[in-house]
Formats: sequence, structure tokens, C-alpha cells
Amino acid sequence: MSCDEALLWEKLGNSRRTPLEPEWLGEIYSPSLSVELKQTIAERLGWLAERGWPVIQSLINQFGSEPELIHASGLCHQVEAKDWLIAQLQGSEALPLDVIQALACWGAVIPGPLLRNVLTDPSQTMRLAGLELLSFKAHQLSDEQLLDLTEELLKDWRDPIALAAIRLLQRRDGEPICKRLAQIASDAHDAISAAAIRALGCIATPESQAALTKLRDNLPAGLSRELVNKQLNQQYRSLA
Repeated sequence: MSCDEALLWEKLGNSRRTPLEPEWLGEIYSPSLSVELKQTIAERLGWLAERGWPVIQSLINQFGSEPELIHASGLCHQVEAKDWLIAQLQGSEALPLDVIQALACWGAVIPGPLLRNVLTDPSQTMRLAGLELLSFKAHQLSDEQLLDLTEELLKDWRDPIALAAIRLLQRRDGEPICKRLAQIASDAHDAISAAAIRALGCIATPESQAALTKLRDNLPAGLSRELVNKQLNQQYRSLA
């Protein structure tokens, strides 16, 4: 670490006592700094919200779309920053993961076709980022629309993707959601089946109770049926 970087770290560390001005952060930023220092400076700019965005935008104009500046654009939560991030996706042959991740909190305003492209990308990391976007948009969608967007993910052979999709569905309590989770519980392998059963238990509605009761009657004896009984017992208490 150079002496100059050590001094910058010291000043950044004292920021609680002496708040940092966005203009100063913009002045000390340079692509030649260490990765950790660049990330910290950009993060501080993002935290400054409407005061930080003009400086972030100026740095992007000067140095280009550096990863830490893209991240800062998402952190600042400004409409102009959101518009800039979405513009980076227009006409792009390959979806840039860092831009998708920076847009996470803006999932509610992501255009439907773009969101579908993210969710159907073959990359595990991209699909998980797409589910993060979808979590902010789900309240705008019907149960059927949500199931349509997550269908391919629920069938994904990679457990982290299927599990994340199930966690998203369990926030809803509609009958179509309960039926789909019950189908997963019946057809999927042990880890995914158990997640679907627990999701039905978390929903705790008459519809989820009916789905669990049907599972109890149809599943063979074993750990899955024991888990169904456990969830049913909890639901009887919560619905009593």
C-alpha cells in the first residue's frame, strides 16, 4: 500500500467524526487505486444518494463504466441512476451481471421482456440476480404470471436456483401457488421436496393446509411424510 493510499484510508476511517463531501470523494477516486479502496470510495458516494449521484455520473463520464461505479449507481437509489443502468442493457448482446445486480432494488420497474431474459439466462448467478429483481416486482403480478416466470427456475437442476424460486413463491398464499408447491413436493428430489413442504407450512392458509393434507395421504411413509405431518400440526395451531 502506498503512503497516499494509507492517508486516504485514514481519512475515510475518520468519516464518522468528519463527514465526507461527495466532491472530495470524486477528486480522490482513480482507476489506478487498489480495488478495495476504489470500491470503498464508490460505496461512500452511493450512500450519499442524491448528493452522490452527480459525482458518480461525472466519474462514469470520465473513466467509463467501472464495476464499482456501476455498484454505486445502484446504491444511490436515484431515478436518473436507474435510467442510466437500464440504458446500459439496451442493445447489449450479453447481459452484464454487474448492471443487473445494481438494478436489484428497481425490480418493480424493470420491463417484463428484460426480466424474462434475465431469468432465462443459462448462468446460475444471472438467474439468482433475476430472482432478486423479481422479488421487487412480484406484488404487481398475478399468481399465474409469477408461476409462468418461475416455471423454468423451479425445474432447474441446480438446487440454489430452485430453492430461491420456492422461497419467492412462499410469500404468496393463492391456491395456484399452493398446488404448484404440492406438485414439487411430490415430484422433486429430497432437498427440493422438503423446501416445498416447508413453504406450504409457511403459507399457513386453508389452501396450503388442504395441499398438505393431500400430500400426507399420497406420499409413501418416510421423511417427507413426517415433514408434512409436522407442517400440518403447526398449521392446525396457527389456523385454530
